[in-house]
Amino acid sequence: MKHFINLTTLILGIFLLMACNQKTEETGKNPAGFEIEKGVNLSHWLSQDFGWAPKYSFVKEADIRFIDSIGYDHVRIPIDEIEMWDDAGQPIEEAFEQLHNCLAWCDKYGLNAIVDLHTIRAHHFNAENEGGENTLWDDPAEQDKFVGFWLKLSDELKNYPVNEVAYEILNEAVAPEHEQWNKLLNKAIAAIREREPNRVIVAGPNMWQIAPNLPYLDLPEGDKNIILSFHTYSPMMLTHYKAGWTQLKDFDGEVSYPGPIISEEDYAANVDSTNESTFQFYNEALENWGPERLVEVFQQGLDFANAKGLQLYCGEFGCMPTVPRDARLKFYADQVKVFEDNGVAWCNWEYKGDFGLYHWDYEQLKPLEPDWDFIHTLLPPEKE
Repeated sequence: MKHFINLTTLILGIFLLMACNQKTEETGKNPAGFEIEKGVNLSHWLSQDFGWAPKYSFVKEADIRFIDSIGYDHVRIPIDEIEMWDDAGQPIEEAFEQLHNCLAWCDKYGLNAIVDLHTIRAHHFNAENEGGENTLWDDPAEQDKFVGFWLKLSDELKNYPVNEVAYEILNEAVAPEHEQWNKLLNKAIAAIREREPNRVIVAGPNMWQIAPNLPYLDLPEGDKNIILSFHTYSPMMLTHYKAGWTQLKDFDGEVSYPGPIISEEDYAANVDSTNESTFQFYNEALENWGPERLVEVFQQGLDFANAKGLQLYCGEFGCMPTVPRDARLKFYADQVKVFEDNGVAWCNWEYKGDFGLYHWDYEQLKPLEPDWDFIHTLLPPEKE
């Protein structure tokens, strides 16, 4: 009888192990154990510093404690070359000190972290609209330099546990051809893998990281420590209503959600059919927007992730507070729900700023008190 029990136990153990492995593959969990569901971007700190506060006071330990207290499980930390390395390529010690402090605070409060190389001198995701130029795709020296950034970052960060800290290779690549991004992405991954075979890597597709381009992404075969990332700000006429840095800033009508974002009358009065990019945004604004349409935005990415057995992650989404309050909160509620209903981890843009969790003072450019209605829309408090 003892031998029968041992054999039965062994068979049961093997069955359970197989079931666990199958579940891991089905849910896209990575072997490193880096788990994320709900996060927020620590923007305008070590990246895109607009001078809204003394450089290194924008994110402190109290902020990480607050982020944990309201229900987030991770943060995405954008960093820029210009903030981390000087013109001679030397590390800016105080900036790296801030990064290490933040990772220590995350460990203290149980938050995971994604370190995101957001912009470099040779590449900015919005260069075209800001009159800049991306030299990354045509200059082999800049490509080698880019891979070198990840070797330097690996030297700095390799001792952090792989289940607590992940690397995002580049924010919103905008290469002229998908293959140019695939080649550089895989070169950077290979360099990291030589040093850190188990580090989780977050990778998104070319052209502003939009989900429909995920199927064009070429990934290393068999590497399960990868999280697939996309960004969405659809529908742009809603999420970037009155945003002064976009071509939509002069739209003179009103917006609403759910349903059509703009009226046919406002469309006729404002649309410019000669501007290809804004013409697309105007046309999609006439569609019937709600949960089903929001899923359509990332469905191709979801199908790709499921086929690859990898986790899908929305690393950025958001809606300006210039949108009527009720419409804005309804949009966020629907967006978060469709992510969670489809098993998509998410990270809203942003913690502090005009998209942020705090009421924003547009004159003094600083956060005020927390916007609790907005916070509870993203992170409903647990019912007692």
